[in-house]
Amino acid sequence: MILVTGGAGYIGTHTCIELMNAGYKVVIFDNLSNASREAIKRVECIVQESIPFIEGDIRNKKDLQVVFDQYPIEAVIHFAGLKAVGESVDNPLKYYDNNVTGTVNLCNVMKDNDCKSFIFSSSATVYGDPYTVPITEAFPLSATNPYGRSKLMIEEILRDIFLSDKSWEIVLLRYFNPVGAHTSGMIGEDPKGKPNNLMPFISQTAVGKFSCLNIFGNDYDTKDGTGVRDYIHVVDLAKGHVKALEKLATFNKVMTFNLGRGEGYSVKEMVEVFEKVSQRKIPCKILPRRAGDIAECYADVTKAKEILNWNAKKGIDEMCADTWKWQLLNPNGFDSVV
Repeated sequence: MILVTGGAGYIGTHTCIELMNAGYKVVIFDNLSNASREAIKRVECIVQESIPFIEGDIRNKKDLQVVFDQYPIEAVIHFAGLKAVGESVDNPLKYYDNNVTGTVNLCNVMKDNDCKSFIFSSSATVYGDPYTVPITEAFPLSATNPYGRSKLMIEEILRDIFLSDKSWEIVLLRYFNPVGAHTSGMIGEDPKGKPNNLMPFISQTAVGKFSCLNIFGNDYDTKDGTGVRDYIHVVDLAKGHVKALEKLATFNKVMTFNLGRGEGYSVKEMVEVFEKVSQRKIPCKILPRRAGDIAECYADVTKAKEILNWNAKKGIDEMCADTWKWQLLNPNGFDSVV
């Protein structure tokens, strides 16, 4: 069985679906701090199968041990982490405690239970402010905010674990900007409170939850002054984890892969495509840049294509259309009635 920590969250739920579609059995472990039981129910509805769920916190070894006592865990896909850049700047200790301490706890429990196959949900933030784009996996690593530093620290910890014990199998997946939703419209991104990420902010503005979209900075050195990012459909991203899991045992070192589309879109471009797909006008308000944000970031995905035989297939129109379908069907996220 595959343990999916943070499996009730946005990327976790979509990955559980793709894992089960590929024939794997999964166990979800989540503290529901930014997720809900309803999301798991929706996943079960999509895959037509019940999924074991244990509510717990990765900072609590006893919670984690319950999973290994009850299920024969062969590998772990680790999504359980806080991810809001702005919040990490305001409250760095919270991020280091949850993300770093929690991962160390998880690895200790895995080691105690002789489970040493690990796929880590990392981030393009470990590249800091890149000197050029596209970004390859060989770029220098740094971080411009505590969230990114927590991911970078965990990567280093995992490399050290492997150096001390070569029986570990470890893959680091550096995500760019996941967007979109399952094509059924039953699951999608449902942030608690005001969204920190662009796409849910756009879609919630489109359904009237917000009067306007805040755009942080229009004076970057980019094509239209707004930040440029590599947006990838969450279903493509989820399939990348399945590919990594299939190849995990063939690697003899810690492997790192970028997961993105390999091209960048600006905030303004994303708004324009969403307006076209939704037939809704998105009012926008320009605000000062956010602390820790960078101008431009998109991936070179050659390595994932060549070694994992993976590439993102869904384009920007599909990303926006699936997000809009999710938002229309679920104007209040998982609190909505379907």
